[in-house]
Amino acid sequence: MEGRRISASPRPCNGRRIVARKRPRSEGVVNSVQKLMRREISSKRDRSFSMSNAQERFRNIQLQEEFDTYDPKENSLLLPYLRKRSKIIEIVAARDIVFALAQSGICAAFSRVTNERICFLNGSPDEVIRSLFYNKNNESLITVSVYGSENFSSLRCRTTRIEYIRRGKPDSGFPLFETESLKWPGFVEFDDVNGKVLTYSAQDSTYKVFDLKNYTLLYSISDKNVQEIKISPGIMLLIYTRTSSYVPLKILSIEDGTLLKSFNHLLHRNKKVDFIEQFNEKLLVKQDGENLQILDVRNFQLTEVSRTEFMTPSAFIFLYELQLFLTFRNRSVAVWNFRGELVTSFEDHLLWHPDCNTNNIYITSDQDLIISYCKADSDDSSSDGAGRVNAGSINISNILTGKCLAKIRAGCGAAKDNNKKKGSSSRSYSRFNNTVSEALEDITALFYDEDRDEIYTGNRQGLVHVWSN
Repeated sequence: MEGRRISASPRPCNGRRIVARKRPRSEGVVNSVQKLMRREISSKRDRSFSMSNAQERFRNIQLQEEFDTYDPKENSLLLPYLRKRSKIIEIVAARDIVFALAQSGICAAFSRVTNERICFLNGSPDEVIRSLFYNKNNESLITVSVYGSENFSSLRCRTTRIEYIRRGKPDSGFPLFETESLKWPGFVEFDDVNGKVLTYSAQDSTYKVFDLKNYTLLYSISDKNVQEIKISPGIMLLIYTRTSSYVPLKILSIEDGTLLKSFNHLLHRNKKVDFIEQFNEKLLVKQDGENLQILDVRNFQLTEVSRTEFMTPSAFIFLYELQLFLTFRNRSVAVWNFRGELVTSFEDHLLWHPDCNTNNIYITSDQDLIISYCKADSDDSSSDGAGRVNAGSINISNILTGKCLAKIRAGCGAAKDNNKKKGSSSRSYSRFNNTVSEALEDITALFYDEDRDEIYTGNRQGLVHVWSN
């Protein structure tokens, strides 16, 4: 899964910086040098085959299953807030189990073998689960929760083996980071790329780095002047309190916290800093109304991109294998390199959500495809019978070319709407409450299971739909 930061704020917004998902390799977590070497010796001559294969993979995709996270009988003992039907905000799949988290804080696990709900993961009546993280290192699911007994102000983490959940025993896990005070504005961040967990305790202004494999503490950073920490492959960027003309920065080894470089980056006076991001040896700095600066921290060579060409995005996705990054702004997606050049503009990938809900975006492990919930073209749209066009489409596009390879849409193609709902004589659709057209309305979460070649989507009704061949 991507690097994900969960704040102790009762209702946090999505973090700006998202790390592209990476499937773990057999040799485990490797350092940046090995990654770069592997990238250089990989010629990727099979890209054209991969594109045609992707088109074939998604050509006949159809709506196969529907799951419901809402169960008034099962949840009758929970807090009133948790008993309400609410939209799906996060989907994670692991080992033939689909986990769906609703905005209310209810999290349900469904089996793709039996196509039935296994259990709910909420361990107590006042537990509100805020986020999920699948830890591939030990085949477990980490839940991050807040509790009514603590006024929903302090994060609590718990890990449970996938096998226990499969058996319907979600209470067989154990708590993590119990010694940490993760009250607002504290947070916990899971970094799959480096195999680390970063926690921040606002109570004593201490950052701590843990091993994601066994959750042992590796080192601590105690400094009240640190305003932010950004994680990149092999390193961490410490951003300190800015002065009027510069911001102090430090680069540390992610493995042991060793100081690798310390320097000041000059700023334009009285200009707000839009963002500071670190990607390997490249530092990206953007101030309000100013050019984007790309600084190579090895030799301090500076590249600037005109503010008219590069406007502040609402979110990033860094593509570590390709040495590129995606930007999201006003429903549009673009691909850039670290010379400040626009690499790709997508031909047909207008996102549905204007605020760039990154839970509706999936990057494949090879970082060649982006799967998103998009606005449908006028020719693609479907009507709900009352003349209203309100269904979007799931678009699969090639990241390097921007070409739309496949599209799941209502009323045509593989996902043709059969208008068969619950009670239909068709056995394959007998458990559906939603038609294809309805399933493509108001999608609020999306996940692609690369092992099963299935797309899972969740909507505002708390329903999860399975799309596959």
